[in-house]
Amino acid sequence: MTRPSGDPDHGEAGAQRRPVSCARCGTTGEGPPPTWTYSVENGARRSYCDACSRENLRSIESRLDSSWW
Repeated sequence: MTRPSGDPDHGEAGAQRRPVSCARCGTTGEGPPPTWTYSVENGARRSYCDACSRENLRSIESRLDSSWW
């Protein structure tokens, strides 16, 4: 996934780090944690903690376009 330069969620030097919460379980982290999964669903950005990402890996992968396999 690409992001525009200067995107504060990208973790670039000087950018403020905002807390993020998991869209599934509500776990919070200092954002963006590098082990979390991020997606855009119906135009809304969503973050998923590493535990929820692991538990739902097959569902996540099944939504990928075949060009990603």
